[in-house]
Amino acid sequence: MNTKFITGKNFKNEKFTTTRLPRADYEECVFEGCQFQNGFLDNQNFAECEFMTCDLSNTNIKHSIFNDVTFRDCKLIGLRFEDVNDSLISLHFENCMLDFASFFGLRMKHTVFKDCSLVETDFTETDLTASTFSNSNLNRAVFEQTILTKANFTTAFNLALSPENNQIKKAIFSKESALGLLKKYDIVIE
Repeated sequence: MNTKFITGKNFKNEKFTTTRLPRADYEECVFEGCQFQNGFLDNQNFAECEFMTCDLSNTNIKHSIFNDVTFRDCKLIGLRFEDVNDSLISLHFENCMLDFASFFGLRMKHTVFKDCSLVETDFTETDLTASTFSNSNLNRAVFEQTILTKANFTTAFNLALSPENNQIKKAIFSKESALGLLKKYDIVIE
């Protein structure tokens, strides 16, 4: 079966909650104001695409490829990124709501999370080497056996992670964000 190839197309204010986005390889496409929540984006290929002000909450993204894809001002609540084809995964998030999302076991080096809400997001066994959490809310985010080497948490807030259960060599913390490394000890710092 031949896969359609769609390049440089702009999708604006389209609704894909009951009808599927046509199965294709999408390259350099822009999705603006589109609704995908509880829909299906599985088995799609996205390269150098941008999603702006879209709602992808609880969307099925199984086996899809996201290569050099940017999400801006998007709702991605409950998205299971662990189900994507991770061979070419490269993502950038800006001002996105990623609460309850899961990145379990993915290799996501150099990923940028800028001004994002990551409440209860699961990063268990994720490789986030040299990733940046700029001004992002990490309240109850799960970091277990996570590779955080050279990750930047200087402006992240509500961070709590165990240095013993994660690789944090050369990770960067501000004084405030570093307090999240001590949270599990239930100590008082004045």
